[in-house]
Amino acid sequence: MIPLQTSNTLPDWAALAPAIILAVTALALFLIDSIDPNDESPSMLAGVATLGSVLAMVVTGWYLVAGTGMPRTGGAIELFSGQLVVDGMSLFFTFIFTSVTALVCVASYDYLSGRPNQAEYYALVLLAATGMSVMASANSLATAFVALELSSLPSYGLVAYLKNDRGSVEAGLKYFLIGAVSSAVLAYGISLVYASAGVLELAAIAEALGAGIDNTGVLGVGILMVAGGFAFKTASVPFHFWAPEAYEGAPAPVSGFLSSASKAAGFVLAFRVFVTAFPLDVVAGTIDWALAFTVLALVTMTLGNFAAATQDKVKRMLAYSSIGHAGYALIGIAVLTGTADQSYALGASMLHLFVYGFMNTGAFLFVALVEYWGVGRTFEDYNGLAKQAPVACFAMTIFLFSLAGLPIGGGALSKWALLSATASAATLSAYLLAAALIVNSALSLFYYSRVVKAMWIEDPAGDFEVSSYPTGLYAAVVGAAIVTFLLLPAFGVVSGTAFDAAAALF
Repeated sequence: MIPLQTSNTLPDWAALAPAIILAVTALALFLIDSIDPNDESPSMLAGVATLGSVLAMVVTGWYLVAGTGMPRTGGAIELFSGQLVVDGMSLFFTFIFTSVTALVCVASYDYLSGRPNQAEYYALVLLAATGMSVMASANSLATAFVALELSSLPSYGLVAYLKNDRGSVEAGLKYFLIGAVSSAVLAYGISLVYASAGVLELAAIAEALGAGIDNTGVLGVGILMVAGGFAFKTASVPFHFWAPEAYEGAPAPVSGFLSSASKAAGFVLAFRVFVTAFPLDVVAGTIDWALAFTVLALVTMTLGNFAAATQDKVKRMLAYSSIGHAGYALIGIAVLTGTADQSYALGASMLHLFVYGFMNTGAFLFVALVEYWGVGRTFEDYNGLAKQAPVACFAMTIFLFSLAGLPIGGGALSKWALLSATASAATLSAYLLAAALIVNSALSLFYYSRVVKAMWIEDPAGDFEVSSYPTGLYAAVVGAAIVTFLLLPAFGVVSGTAFDAAAALF
């Protein structure tokens, strides 16, 4: 394949093709809705949304295989005077966003059956994914803020999509209010960084800080506030309060979309900003953000898992579990100090987010399938479900055990990579992170096993019968399970791409 940089037929702006495809698809959905506002063609709406997301995923995969934006093909592609950059990291995360979007669009065809405003629903999903793709390529704090808002605003509407459901509307309102506060914190943090450095482009910030500044206190507060803004997007403690309410109240496919794709978007932005704009050797005299992320990782994974262990509803358990996984992913940036292999550490977090995108989205889509059947939300309501739907329950078992770190899916190897990253750092804080990872993974196996036990071992609590097997939901759940399982033998292929993309950032 011809690298994009040396192609005679593709201009540099074509590197943004995945984001452009997602945005154009969203506009096409609005056009279809204006022609047929009564949602009389739900198959067309779902088909267009799925086609657009799959096409964006295929283009992203092609760019990754071709080495677009990688050092071996000439390096990153800068666009709009360096405001956006397309490299291995941006494409790696864009592949996560587009694949999760495709799964959600396929599953939503059945989940939205008979509901109004389906065109708006799919358009909001595509617009949120567009914002996430731009976030992955943001090379300036200003661009990062605009992209984050482009991702967040559609998400608020998606959470409150079930307008006649009080829980959905209340969750959307809480999500919006907390999101507005976090956006204000992030914007103020960016202003403080600008006051100190005088620039907003990431590499230029590092250069300005390296030349020396006077107001280091202002800079330190600004960096902390920027970290707080990203912590909201990733649902990290103590900025996690919105997540359990939003994930429980939102339609289950939206919960999977936000807990997987949106979380990954927050992480790619944090990775790029802190590694490029605030190198530890440059800001060491101002603030040790690696220590801050270490504390954040420890508290997030511990609180998330302990809270998940106390829940009696499956969907809410998965919501708190997603907070715990945010703590795991934070390990990659927390150990970027000492003797750590930095590209390996960051690549390990990228790998975990990649695998997590499939296994966590699949778990929430299984919940959507159960809601479609009218089964309750508690653990007891899942009793005996495997007798009625063995294929779907087997897929859910793969998701849960892979989330726990058992060698039934790629989650086992991604956690092992995170554990290896802590060992390479060889510091007390890194060893503490490793111990917390092991303990919390063991705890997660306890509450994940409760669901598996209910489905396969327990007798049904009441009389229920699965009346239909929706094609879209089943296809999405089974497809996610197959990918989660295949990532176990294919982990080496994906890990090579992740480590190369991470190395290019340093």
